[in-house]
Amino acid sequence: MELSIVVPAYNEGEGIGPVLADIQATMDNAGFLYEVLVVDDGSEDNTAEIAESAGVHLVRHGENRGYGAALKTGIRRAAYPLIAITDADGTYPNERLPEFARLAVEGQYDMVVGARTGDSVSIPLARRPAKWALNRLANYLVRTSIPDLNSGLRVFRKEVFEEFVRYLPSGFSFTTTLTLAMLSSDYVVRYVPISYRTRVGRSKINPIKDTLNILGLIVRTIMYFAPLRVLLPISGLLLLAALAVLIGSALFTPKIMDVTVIVITMTALQIAVVALVADLVEKRH
Repeated sequence: MELSIVVPAYNEGEGIGPVLADIQATMDNAGFLYEVLVVDDGSEDNTAEIAESAGVHLVRHGENRGYGAALKTGIRRAAYPLIAITDADGTYPNERLPEFARLAVEGQYDMVVGARTGDSVSIPLARRPAKWALNRLANYLVRTSIPDLNSGLRVFRKEVFEEFVRYLPSGFSFTTTLTLAMLSSDYVVRYVPISYRTRVGRSKINPIKDTLNILGLIVRTIMYFAPLRVLLPISGLLLLAALAVLIGSALFTPKIMDVTVIVITMTALQIAVVALVADLVEKRH
């Protein structure tokens, strides 16, 4: 079995050494034909030097371009058709990579994701409400249960990445977009519970900014693949609002607010027409 393992890294000098050693020991014992590609995303510490001394393939960005950009660089340079991604901060159980790769091949899954729902999960409390809300929204939009929307430990086929690469962002939302794109396109995704450790080093996530970015990205991604799920509810709510204004003005005001009702109704119908056209364009594409 052949596997390319891509590890994006930005100022991860504290944690990347043990992570790479763990990956190499695990894969050597598993008997895989594998490669490890570390993409140093413009680090200002000794991340690149540690990766180079570990004997892995090192690719360097001249400046910090983002988590997703680092993954895209690594995946494009991967030699094997099966891709694994993981982080350099020591949070993920990389000893499970062979299990995920075998499951993807033998179970014929398009992607296997490590869902951070295991017995030991260390996610900061401040991030959990936003994570829960985003998951609920994504579940509604793709009409399926997503145990972990943006886990960074997963195995998938390179050809699937190539199909969606034009939609995948350069920031932290890479994994979220890949998940939504695959589920919206009826690819088979398997979730496996994993533990999630406390990171080594300082987190680069901005809770407010990144949460808002992911929120917008979820809606935008679903607009690409299933626009009816976004636009038809808005149209329906506007029609209900028009009906409420009609009934309310008839019962409690001297005159029915007919102009307001017409404007709201026409807006609702226009959004519904746009939704249908967008869905037709998506299906033809």
